[in-house]
Amino acid sequence: MAPAGVVPAAGAHGGDGERVAVALGCDPGEILDLSASLNPDAPDVAALAAGRLDSLGRYPDPAAATAAMAAALGTQPDRVLLTNGGAEAIALVAADLGRAAVARPAEFSLYARHLAEVVDPAEEPAAPRFRSNPNNPTGRLAAAGDTAAVWDEAFYPLATGVWTRGDVPAGRAAIAVGSLTKVFACPGLRAGYVYADAAIISRLAARQPRWALNGLAAALVPDLLDRAELPAWAAATARRRAALTAALPGVEPSDANFALMRVDEGAAAARARLARHRVLVRDCTSFGLPDHIRVAVPDEAGLAHLVDAWERR
Repeated sequence: MAPAGVVPAAGAHGGDGERVAVALGCDPGEILDLSASLNPDAPDVAALAAGRLDSLGRYPDPAAATAAMAAALGTQPDRVLLTNGGAEAIALVAADLGRAAVARPAEFSLYARHLAEVVDPAEEPAAPRFRSNPNNPTGRLAAAGDTAAVWDEAFYPLATGVWTRGDVPAGRAAIAVGSLTKVFACPGLRAGYVYADAAIISRLAARQPRWALNGLAAALVPDLLDRAELPAWAAATARRRAALTAALPGVEPSDANFALMRVDEGAAAARARLARHRVLVRDCTSFGLPDHIRVAVPDEAGLAHLVDAWERR
């Protein structure tokens, strides 16, 4: 543990606001955590959960939640598997693939972590490829003709206003994975999904631990999907991203609800400096980008806080 008042080093992923708050001796609610790219306009998940607490007394049944997610994606329930967050969706698919191409450094590290063998797409262009859309960490959407064996669409709804690009039924991908974490700002709920052919879903379901989707998530997914306003949220994301780009130096073009920002002082130093002013950003060293931070697109109050923190030295 870092000494009191010292900002702890970044972990492998973002979202470590509570750990930073403990180190700085402040309440986690005082930290503006822009290392996790969450939707500022999401419905109040805690309030919705308060009406579903009876689900904690029963073993979960994901049938209704699966049907709701399938309807949102425009497909059938046998083509959807709900998972314990997007992380489990990635782990299940990667274990099933075994061997796949992952671009380095600019791809999410969980793909390589769960693959038995990772190959370089430049060296083996015919190998099945695991890709994010929009790319994590650059935030850029894939070109219309781009293909992959697996598309990770966790950030796609907030970039485009729709749940999926439709690569699976169009044959541009065998599998898509996604998460409700970003759209509904609920990382603690742990709700993700795999979208694929029914035979693939059946095979993945056989690998999945029983009751992987917890009861509260199973109860809440239909409620959350009923409240999705993807076009409005994507439009708000675009406006706020433009404001972020105009307000701070070094912000790079993005289509997502986050953007890379080049920092002359280096990612670790910039993260620590901002954290001391109660703003947390993503150190992109783990992406192979030690001179970049990744910043979630904040709402208007959050942007004012971020700008103030940036200007203080």
